[in-house]
Amino acid sequence: MSTFATTGMVDGQLVNSPLDILIVGAGFGGVYMLYHLRKLGYSVRVFEAASDLGGVWRNNFYPGARVDSEVPVYDLSLEELWRDWTWTERYPGYEELRRYFDYIDQKLDVKKDVSFNKRVVTAHFKVGVDRWRVIAEDGTEVYPRFLVICIGFAAKAYTPHLKGIERFQGVSHHTAMWPEKGLDLKGKRVGVIGTGASGVQVIQEIAKDVEQLSIFQRTPNFAMPMQQTKLDKSGQEKMKALYPAIFERRRETFFGYSYEPLTKNFLDATASERLLHFEEQWTSGGFRYLIRNYADIGLNQAANDEVYEFWKNKVRERLHDPALQEKLAPSIPPHPFGAKRPSLEQNYYEVYNRLNVDLIDLGQCPITEVTPQGILTADGVEHKLDVIIFATGFDSVTGGITQIDICGLGGKSIKDKWAEGVATNLGLTTASFPNMFFTYGPQAPTGERLS
Repeated sequence: MSTFATTGMVDGQLVNSPLDILIVGAGFGGVYMLYHLRKLGYSVRVFEAASDLGGVWRNNFYPGARVDSEVPVYDLSLEELWRDWTWTERYPGYEELRRYFDYIDQKLDVKKDVSFNKRVVTAHFKVGVDRWRVIAEDGTEVYPRFLVICIGFAAKAYTPHLKGIERFQGVSHHTAMWPEKGLDLKGKRVGVIGTGASGVQVIQEIAKDVEQLSIFQRTPNFAMPMQQTKLDKSGQEKMKALYPAIFERRRETFFGYSYEPLTKNFLDATASERLLHFEEQWTSGGFRYLIRNYADIGLNQAANDEVYEFWKNKVRERLHDPALQEKLAPSIPPHPFGAKRPSLEQNYYEVYNRLNVDLIDLGQCPITEVTPQGILTADGVEHKLDVIIFATGFDSVTGGITQIDICGLGGKSIKDKWAEGVATNLGLTTASFPNMFFTYGPQAPTGERLS
């Protein structure tokens, strides 16, 4: 275990700390940074708020939680890891991702340099000693030369303040704060607020088990088919000859996948050519229908309208009720296709054909308040609930960083600095915060793609 005790004083100088680098976060980014920085000979320590490795996959384990990037694109590109690892699904769930982190630890001996249950609350740069003074929630202090923040873009859950929520007599949880022991929803009346990625995943997973499912939707999700498949070992072993090329290609493409938009514009293709191309990408699954489409669909309104029309027809043919067709795939789109991040789904739209599922359109009938027995909407209807699930996402990109009391030169906090407008150098650093780096954060190509 790396030593990180110090001899104090700080403002009166001295310090005498052997720690070169503190990494905050032990998810994919933190583990990868630790691997490389150790190889370079630095003294490195990781502080992780959770009790184990995994980052977002340690915190998000609601029913149905899984990746929306297929493997091996979602793998770490280290051959000592992928050479002997085999996935069971094209889009792994959180259980398999946790096993993957256990495997990473076995291979790389990660945990020897990680301190768990260490939530960083304060990080102030001390000019006199040119070090960061970092304090964890439990009072632990360290004085690294460099501070590397690897907490991702979704480290701070967002829960809207609803009038009366404190009076609710049932159970309520945000998807990112799911109880470790799980939650028995069988036979319960459940309300899900939000239809983003976590909402889509949890809705399609729990609908078959609950007595009644009330879904509160603000904006319809332009969800696309995941086309989930099981994977076998022999097939993956054959594919591994291509892994180096796949990982290199991942670095070369705008979205970080192995595919890119077409170079051809929408009107340069015939109507039949476009239809066949749409069908091919739809059937292939994942984000291909959005990403591997004509080059100008985000610039040409006619192109975007046709892309939306194809999507709308595909969704509507899976819904029995015309009223639901209009709510989930409206005739007039609420925004251009691709302007908001779509989600991947497996049987999301079929869920709405179930007799135990209701869709409440918050655009037409907003939530008025939470009552002791459920949720009251503007039409005067009280939706009786035993459980409320907040699938309301995150204070994303900057929120995870600004929730920490980080102060740079002159004592100005990062929250105050970015309140005036986010400014970074290549999405890796920001002025007046010496020796501080962040990954997968604001203005970084990793954090901004598809977010």
